[in-house]
Amino acid sequence: MYFIDNKEITDAGINIALETYLVENRLVNEPILLFYINSPSIIIGRNQNTIAEVNQPYLDEKNIRVVRRMSGGGAVYHDLGNLSFCFIKDDDGSIGDFAGFTRPVIEALHQLGAKNAKLEGRNDLLIDGKKFSGNAMYAKGGRMTAHGTILFDSDLEEVSKALKSRKEKIESKGIRSIRKRVTNIKPYLSPEYQHLTTRQFRDILLLKIFNVTSREQVPEYRLTEEDWQKVYALREQRFANWDWNYGRSLQFTLEYYHKFPAGLVEYKLNVEQGKIQNIRIFGDFFGLAEIAELEKALIGIKYEKQAISQIFNHFNIKQYFGNIEPEALTELLVNGIYEE
Repeated sequence: MYFIDNKEITDAGINIALETYLVENRLVNEPILLFYINSPSIIIGRNQNTIAEVNQPYLDEKNIRVVRRMSGGGAVYHDLGNLSFCFIKDDDGSIGDFAGFTRPVIEALHQLGAKNAKLEGRNDLLIDGKKFSGNAMYAKGGRMTAHGTILFDSDLEEVSKALKSRKEKIESKGIRSIRKRVTNIKPYLSPEYQHLTTRQFRDILLLKIFNVTSREQVPEYRLTEEDWQKVYALREQRFANWDWNYGRSLQFTLEYYHKFPAGLVEYKLNVEQGKIQNIRIFGDFFGLAEIAELEKALIGIKYEKQAISQIFNHFNIKQYFGNIEPEALTELLVNGIYEE
């Protein structure tokens, strides 16, 4: 495995462009580890409805940027107290194996004193029942990334102010606020690590993951100037693009959503003369395929159960939504409710 240095860049658009570039371009045959620390920003999941997830007036007031990543899952708040880690490698069929890819991070945290850190639920790392890390994956062109965050010394009050939280999500976790269910990992480290900055924590975590004692012993791949030019171009084309980060706004006449165990699914659609004219599908579900492909297939279809069921059954629906059955997705779209 090689480490790639991001040059201490804290621009979320550049860092996510860098990660995406490393997935979409095979620079080395070995796996890659990438760390980055972002200035205050919201990193939105690939299939999420940005407007529904963020407190936009607060973001405007605090100059907090929104960047949509390539993977599914939910929105997360980043600041200089948050560390992002990315493992990039060939797509070897390990998509969904959160236990496998988070193991090196968990073992390193155990060595630093956070003995109770562990993976719980779908994709979260918790300690003493509180979340300090969310994780996601995506694959493209035979390559994949498994990436996550570590709340090290973040301003947790900003998390609850910058993000909206759906009533259904709060109730499903049996808690009353975002603030009560997240924590920084720093207080759980051994006393000798309590003074660390986020960057110092990153550097020690790097040594633990590679099982070495000095930075010089870490195998590193250095990007060329041409590589960096392409990263910056990707940022401008995609991750600094309003349409990518927020999406075009349409007026919808029907809106349905349900919180499945595998994630929230939200439909917004227009129906005219009994047929679907426009549809957008949002959520924090984990799907590998482009949800736009399914949206396109539904346009022009009769708005009735049999026709929609045929579309859902034609696709490998778990590639789009993860572990949600086509019948459940059809029922929600047609009836607006799903009774479990």
